[in-house]
Amino acid sequence: MNRSMAWTVTIVFGVLILIPSMLGFMMKFGELVELTKGVSDGGGFAITPVVNYLLASLGFFCLLLWAALNGMFRDLEQPKYLMLENERELDANV
Repeated sequence: MNRSMAWTVTIVFGVLILIPSMLGFMMKFGELVELTKGVSDGGGFAITPVVNYLLASLGFFCLLLWAALNGMFRDLEQPKYLMLENERELDANV
């Protein structure tokens, strides 16, 4: 399979999986917000952890996007060879 075909398949599967998942999450989060509006004893505390998780996830997604755009996933095999070569050099100097 060539590279452009692999990207196309990845994007199609990503769209088919992520869009329904995001819609489902947004609907459930909207239901949670509506549920806490009717509670007079301060049920809004349940929304804070969800928002925190969303912000943390957004930060990790930005890091993933930054790494992908800077080419950090192009050659996944090279770091292990560099590590083994460095280990050989360190062992030889001992």
